[in-house]
Amino acid sequence: MKSRLILVLGVVLFTIGVAQQVIAQTPSAKQRYKVAVVDLMIIKRQKIGAFQLAKDVGADGVEVDMGGLGDRETFDNQLAKDSVRELFLNKAKELGLEIPSLGMTGFFAQSFAERPTAVKAVEDCINTMKQMNVKVGFLPLGIKGDLVKYPNLRPAIVARLKEVGKIAEKAGVVIGIETSLDARNELQLLKDIGSPAIKSYFNFQNALDNGRDLEKELQILGKMNIVMIHCTNTDGQWLQNDPEINMERVKATLDKMGWSGWLVIERSRDTKDVHNVKWNFSANATYIKSIFQTSNQ
Repeated sequence: MKSRLILVLGVVLFTIGVAQQVIAQTPSAKQRYKVAVVDLMIIKRQKIGAFQLAKDVGADGVEVDMGGLGDRETFDNQLAKDSVRELFLNKAKELGLEIPSLGMTGFFAQSFAERPTAVKAVEDCINTMKQMNVKVGFLPLGIKGDLVKYPNLRPAIVARLKEVGKIAEKAGVVIGIETSLDARNELQLLKDIGSPAIKSYFNFQNALDNGRDLEKELQILGKMNIVMIHCTNTDGQWLQNDPEINMERVKATLDKMGWSGWLVIERSRDTKDVHNVKWNFSANATYIKSIFQTSNQ
């Protein structure tokens, strides 16, 4: 009886040990900050090869795009097919990667405020998010989403985002919007929308292009209003060589705020070889991890 008990205990301890090893070997599982790449920007828009490439450059996950929009009623979304969706989910699992968000980048060339089927397109994204258990959707407001240039479109944007917010709340997901507003005005926009399912998808480049203090903008928006961060600047040089960003100070600010989540690499490609995906994204992923995924977290 005693020997049997020892054997059972040994099996249990071995099982626990294996489980701990699996967790330890998954870097993103224990990190306060995780690093992803955008499949569109690594030239793998909604392609299964994005996952292996993301693994090769050292990312923890992939922001998968919903596909083109153009004159269609909704996105050219291959993930609506069960077989394709399962292929993506299985590949991510196989490589130990996550899909932290789905991107609606088709709206970059559209006007969310004016397009008749805009809310339907976002709803289709939300349905795909539910099917894939993805909790965040990235929504740029489009060519007329700059409320500094087009303040007359603000009522339409607020009304439509209120509608989207209700759909997202019901689905248990969050839509992260990108605007060109400064932090105070973006915060006011979020208050006007009044939905916990609509938050800021903060982009370093927007703040820097407009000469704003990056750390102050983050502080003004606050921990609860930022769902994810595009952690790059415009193309020119790698993040480690960019004089506009003090990444250690950015991390200290986010630490003090108590924020945690996904830092998504979008640009900051060195223009000496802007099309060299592995070279550019490996450099930026390595640098971001060296700052944000330190042993003292």
